[in-house]
Amino acid sequence: MSDTLLYGLLLEPFVQFAFMRRALASVLFLSLSAAPIGVLLLLRRMSLMGDAIAHAVLPGVAAGFLLAGFNVMAMGLGGLLAGLVVALGVGLVSHYTTLREDANFAAFYLSCLAIGVLVVSVSGSQVDLLHLLFGSVLAVDAAALTLVASVSSITLIVLALIYRPLVVQIIDPVFLQSVGSRGAVWHVLFLMLVVLNLVAGFQALGTLMAVGLMMLPAITARLWQVRMGSIMLLAALLAWLGGYGGLLLSYHLDLPSGPSIILLCGAMYFFSLLFASQGGLLPRWLSHRRHQRAGFDPQDHKE
Repeated sequence: MSDTLLYGLLLEPFVQFAFMRRALASVLFLSLSAAPIGVLLLLRRMSLMGDAIAHAVLPGVAAGFLLAGFNVMAMGLGGLLAGLVVALGVGLVSHYTTLREDANFAAFYLSCLAIGVLVVSVSGSQVDLLHLLFGSVLAVDAAALTLVASVSSITLIVLALIYRPLVVQIIDPVFLQSVGSRGAVWHVLFLMLVVLNLVAGFQALGTLMAVGLMMLPAITARLWQVRMGSIMLLAALLAWLGGYGGLLLSYHLDLPSGPSIILLCGAMYFFSLLFASQGGLLPRWLSHRRHQRAGFDPQDHKE
């Protein structure tokens, strides 16, 4: 394959078109902030909570659209307020009732999703609804890129400040309480970061798919690495590769950009599910076969 062909396939779209460069930059910023957040959600066993909050921001985004049209700041602020209200509301309801947090999130996000779809359907068109639900990373403008970059910067700074208590909360929450640390404060701050990143991602990937770039690379990275820092770095790299490859697929094959990015991230997950060194099916099967040949079956020694 000639250098000219490689250039045309891999680089030319970004060199030739400004909208492709903006899309690539937005994916890079989202990868740097959303992927580490996804790793923390995964390790805190809150993977589906990200999906619930992503749906919950839709009424706020729809309200911003109703008031100001496709204004990034209006829709972003509306989505941020809606996400925070739902996250805090679920926390209060879970604290004062017997229902678990996951059940309350399901009830809240289904109701919010229905409200958001209803608002957009009544006030807009089917095209408007599809744009809010599935986004268009190729339509990211300077204002949207600025929003994504700002959220990414804020996320990385805040994560650096609260990283230790978040990790301790994952490993030993009882110890965190015993030393008098305010675990609820770190939890609320973390949920705010989740909401911020989902609001930043909706413009590019839509409210239904923004969580894909957050969770799929994190889950995939966990199949290859066991150390927290390594998982986060690999998750960010995989998210960027998924975004870069998805943009190329969208450009060359005339496919929707958001689904292309998420499907490529999904393909990396399914590949890792088979071949990953720390959790892949094939390495586990080969290890089991080696133990059997040596006369040792790990299943017999499980406690």
